[in-house]
Amino acid sequence: MVIFSAAAMLFYCIALVLVTSRLFHKEGPNRKLVMGTAIIAVGFHGLALSQSIFTGEGQNFSLTNVISLVNWIITLSFAIVLPRLKVVVVLPVIFACSVISVALLWLLPPQFITHFELNPEILVHVVLSLMAYSALMIASLYAIQLYLIQRKLKDKKMIMNPAMPPLMTVEKQLYHLVIIGFILLSLSLATGFIFLDDMFEDGKGHKAILSIAAWLVYGAMIWQQFTIGCRIRTAVLYSLSGSILLSLGYFGARIVKELIL
Repeated sequence: MVIFSAAAMLFYCIALVLVTSRLFHKEGPNRKLVMGTAIIAVGFHGLALSQSIFTGEGQNFSLTNVISLVNWIITLSFAIVLPRLKVVVVLPVIFACSVISVALLWLLPPQFITHFELNPEILVHVVLSLMAYSALMIASLYAIQLYLIQRKLKDKKMIMNPAMPPLMTVEKQLYHLVIIGFILLSLSLATGFIFLDDMFEDGKGHKAILSIAAWLVYGAMIWQQFTIGCRIRTAVLYSLSGSILLSLGYFGARIVKELIL
């Protein structure tokens, strides 16, 4: 796993340099070169993850493995759509987080062994949860991008800068991602209520409550946008608030239990 992790971090760093060195250039970074490097990094990252998660004892869904898996899904999504992606300003953050998440695989290797082969319905719930979280975290990155573009436009610092995407394009993509994430989160909560008997028991109640609170936040955001309209600043607050609630629900207790205690 160390070899795959080292290779992944190396290619992520190369992709990071390729993007940041020409981030605000009038022609932007070389997208094909960045995409190729990122896909190689994602491939090595996936190999490292597979060795870390799939063990002889079962599936190791430790906190660091789950964080790295979420980051892998996000990076893979951006790498695939990179040729048609207008929002490249968020790529340095994504690649930097990828380097950190890969390093966590072997720097902090706690174990949380489970057996999804015995409970395939639980696997469905976990996959939906990871997909929902990944989509909504990507939406948070778009929200930050949206806020920065608006600020720059107000300060008149982005006129005729082709490296930046149009404000309306980012806003439209933000709501598409939020709707997709909201649907996945709804399915995740539904499968949780159906398949998990201890959803509100054994120290797991906070996760369900915070996830439902995040679902209400995203639902309010979508409702407001399609009824009375949602200002950019309000949309950013909605998106970041929802992502914080989900992060606290998904990882808060596990950080204390696995890494602190």
